Amino acid sequence: MYKVTIKIDGMACNMCETHIADTIRKACSEAKDIKASYAKKEASFIIDKEMDLTKIKEAIDKTGYRYVNGRIEPYEKKKLFGLF
Repeated sequence: MYKVTIKIDGMACNMCETHIADTIRKACSEAKDIKASYAKKEASFIIDKEMDLTKIKEAIDKTGYRYVNGRIEPYEKKKLFGLF
């Protein structure tokens, strides 16, 4: 699994976060656990395999927000209470 983190300019409110999350969901149907934060100016999600971020960049840029950069890093699902 991989965690994708994208820096985005232009988000200013909770509605912007929702719009970005919907855009990511439409551009990448494999995306899970999508989170967007206008305060941090970023969005993140989990995917099963590595991907090219070009499709996400194009989708975000079309909405009027600005894709700044993105990174993909290995992700390990956290276990219940760290016991397993």
